[in-house]
Parts: sequence; C-alpha cells; structure tokens
Amino acid sequence: MRTQIRMRDYPVDRPARDIWQTTHDPLPELTDGQIAVRIDYVSIDPGMTMWITDKRSYMPPVRPGDVMRAFGVAEIMESRSDNFDVGDWVTGFLGVQSHGVFQEKEVRKIPVDLATPKLFLSGLGMTGFTAYFGMMDIGCPKAGETIVVSAAAGAVGSIAAQLAKKAGARVIGIAGGADKCSYLTETLGLDAAIDYKSEDVGARLDALLPSHIDIYYDNVGGPILDAALTRMSYRGRIVVCGAVSQYENMAAAQGPKNYLELVTQSITMQGFTMRDYMHRVPEAIAVLAAGLDDGSLICRQHVLDGLESLADGYEMLLSGANQGKLLIRVEHAERAF
Repeated sequence: MRTQIRMRDYPVDRPARDIWQTTHDPLPELTDGQIAVRIDYVSIDPGMTMWITDKRSYMPPVRPGDVMRAFGVAEIMESRSDNFDVGDWVTGFLGVQSHGVFQEKEVRKIPVDLATPKLFLSGLGMTGFTAYFGMMDIGCPKAGETIVVSAAAGAVGSIAAQLAKKAGARVIGIAGGADKCSYLTETLGLDAAIDYKSEDVGARLDALLPSHIDIYYDNVGGPILDAALTRMSYRGRIVVCGAVSQYENMAAAQGPKNYLELVTQSITMQGFTMRDYMHRVPEAIAVLAAGLDDGSLICRQHVLDGLESLADGYEMLLSGANQGKLLIRVEHAERAF
C-alpha cells in the first residue's frame, strides 16, 4: 500500500491547511514502458501556490481529488522499460506520495554517483536550474555591476546571489530576520544584507548602493519590487522569478506601482519558468555540480519528516520560516543519503 496526500478542493474560502487529505491504495500493475518507484524525498515549492488554484498559469492546476503535485526523487523498484533498470534513481513530478507508477517519459534519470539524491531537488534540481538560468541567462551579470536579490536566503535566491558573486558583481541580499541576513554575509559572502522585517528597504538601498541597481532578481514582488524599480540603472535588468508576497491572494495579485520606470530608464523586465530551459538542463548541472563540489556554491536544505508534514511545510514556505530548500523525507527513507 502507498500513502498519498491529495488536494480535496481549491483553498478559495479556507486555509490551505484544510484542503489536504491522506489516502492509501495499492500500486497498479505495470504495463510496458512503465516503472514502479519508492519515493524518498519530496520538494515543497512556491509554485504549489499556483498549482492549487484554477487560475490560468504556466501549467494546468491540480484537480480536486488528485495526488498533490510535487517534485520528488525515487529509486526504481520494478521496471518494464527498456531505458530504466531496477536500482536506477529518477526525478520528476512524482507527487506527494510514498510510491508511484510512471510512464518512462515522465521521469528523468539522475546520476547519484555525482551527488546525493536529495540534492537533485535543490542545488542540482529545479531550484538550482531556476537560479542559474534566471541570473546567468536573463540577468547576465558582469564584473563590477551591482545586483540586488530578494528572498536571498531562500532556496533559489541564495544560489542566484552566489552565482552573481562568482561573476564578480557586488551583491546585496534582502531577507527576513537577523539570522538570515547574517547567513548571507558571513556564510555566502554577499557584500551586504537588508532585513526587510526590521529595516526600511528603500532607505537601506539608498545607503548601500554606489549609484543604482544593474540587476534586480525578484522573488517577492510587492513593495520591495517597487523600491527596486525606482533605483534601477539606465538599461537595468529585472528578472522576475516569483512573487511570494502575492501568493496568498493570487486572485487579486498586485502589480508594481512604479512600472513607468521601465519606460523612463529603458529597463528590461522579464519573467520566466523552467519550461523555457529544459533543453539546457545538462549545462546547468555541469556548472552547479562543479560549484557544489569545490565549495564555491553552498546549498542549504531544510528537511521535514513524513508526508503529513506537507501542511506545516507549505505554511513555512509562505511565511519564510524555512532555512534553505524545503524537503519532505518520506517515512521509509532510512538510508545514508
């Protein structure tokens, strides 16, 4: 029997905590081209907020009654595929469940000789890829530029900020709380950090900026995006990765008030998702794996135990209470990884 966490309905007029339902059912028999897996780790991501609403987004919403969508890493226990063997490790949208059966095209093999499996949900997974392509392909940091990253202590922001530092830029991170800000400067080596919970972000930017912001990597939207917009350099670049400040009210998300700065300063503001870059994943893995291996990139993980911790984890994600990439360790994951 497998354990699953399903979304019983969209959280329209109730807290998201109330929409989850635990179910149990047997795995179906395999057919040709399928694999059966034991899922060891599941990822909790900001994108979940868009997956549990029927509002148009970059991919279809989870339907009421379905297993909650989530990235996972798993070991193959049975295979009727010519391309996958028992003992191979795979990743993909495996869902918040303990086991699953998938078509071979739904998963991607991961090289566990390169890194521990759970790292393919963080630094070597969509988190790392998002940071890499957003910063390096859209932002295009150059030595000597000034770059500001919001949610810089988060899973994506922390890697994006480090990549900018490696490119020779001056990097200012924005995070919530003294501990996170200390992590940014003392552990990740950023040039400065702003605590949005206790400091005036605009005033601190004015004090820290040598002139203007060349690249703003946006993970939060809202007032912080507005503060950055008025301080962008001529032909500056804004990378829109997410807007966590708006996720709890997706039906009435607020756009930037200072958008006319885009015109007056010829600013480029571009959003993206990983569907734009899946064909270039090997490039990202090569760069990120090298950085993680030689210690020039740091990837912090925050692991919760048990599938039923999804509700707590989702709330932690929205409030910023997690310390690093948020993962769930499935109950049977008793191994050295």
